[in-house]
Amino acid sequence: MSGTLTIAGLGPGSEALVTPEVSAALSRATDVLGYAPYVARVTPRDGLTLHASDNREEIKRATEALRLAAEGRDVVVVSSGDPGVFAMASAVFEALEGAPQWHDLSIRVLPGITAMLGAAARIGAPLGHDFCAINLSDNLKPWATIEKRLRLAAEADFGIAIYNPRSVSRPDGFTRALEILREAGSSERLAIFARAISTPDEKIEAVSLRDARPEMADMRTLVIVCNSATRRVGRWIYAPRQAG
Repeated sequence: MSGTLTIAGLGPGSEALVTPEVSAALSRATDVLGYAPYVARVTPRDGLTLHASDNREEIKRATEALRLAAEGRDVVVVSSGDPGVFAMASAVFEALEGAPQWHDLSIRVLPGITAMLGAAARIGAPLGHDFCAINLSDNLKPWATIEKRLRLAAEADFGIAIYNPRSVSRPDGFTRALEILREAGSSERLAIFARAISTPDEKIEAVSLRDARPEMADMRTLVIVCNSATRRVGRWIYAPRQAG
């Protein structure tokens, strides 16, 4: 099989944060597949076919990408941020697992700057000590699992990067998440709301978790709940390298 499949991260939003390696892969691609808003970030050109699809069609998208690559195409599957963080890399390998005829395909995963790292850099170093990332979407896991992980992460005093906090279809999940974090004794921790990082719509605000409100977040927002040692230095927020 002479085709290639590249799984690439486009970063949090700005073209300046797309890595040269990803840009080079896109310049060689014959086909780019991804969720429609991410495909829209790829500049059309002669010889390139753009395949946009819905955000709940990950396995179908991954299977189509594998098929096109097996036909000899140079295929790129795009995600925002990093493709290995709540994104398409896992979906491609899940599809590949059940398709042994494609196991010999040339596949690469190209990293990108994640939303949590982009947000952290904008405000200082709130992830400077131990931290975890939790996706509040319950499309692929039960809400009980999300609640358990939130509670244990808060009790362990991790910094917590929260992805997909609130959407139109599930407006109440983030409300419950805030309740769980407060119940776990995190009310005085700082909570950073970073929306549309590195785009013209960027907005960042930090409040105590006690004062955080559900409507401060939407699907374009990355929330960082800081650990208990995190502090402010002027307009900056950082987690000391020593804690506990």
